[in-house]
Amino acid sequence: MAFIQFQTHSSLLLLLLLSLSVLPLSLSSSIHDLLRSHGLPAGLFPKEVKSFSLSETGLLEVYLDKPCLAKFDTMAFYETVVRANLTYRSLSGMEGLSQEELFLWLPVKDIVVYDPKSGLILFDIGVAHKQLSLSLFEDPPDCKPDEGNWVSRIWRSD
Repeated sequence: MAFIQFQTHSSLLLLLLLSLSVLPLSLSSSIHDLLRSHGLPAGLFPKEVKSFSLSETGLLEVYLDKPCLAKFDTMAFYETVVRANLTYRSLSGMEGLSQEELFLWLPVKDIVVYDPKSGLILFDIGVAHKQLSLSLFEDPPDCKPDEGNWVSRIWRSD
């Protein structure tokens, strides 16, 4: 009888430990909730996000059905997969997101909110740092398909 009780308790303990190990992702039901929980605005990724994963090391991978364009202060281009290292108030080492600047498509390297009270968010686009209003990113934007794949062709031709 004692063996059965021990086995039941160990099974419950194992179940509890397994549920705790997936708790951080289950608390974030969407990419937008995950961003908010990390001190970032929800609108950094479009509504059309299909799924996402977050590794224990902080590698965030965001999946879309197809490349698309969204409008903030300028146009932004999302590839099918966008990767970045997620820490509190920061997406660093980004891949798969570009912004149009003066008729050029430049890769977004980092996105940082240094001080939320300032109302600003910093975009590192390699050749420059661009400060934008956090209010531009409050709500997830609609992302229109890149029908002719013209942005990705221009970007990949370099």
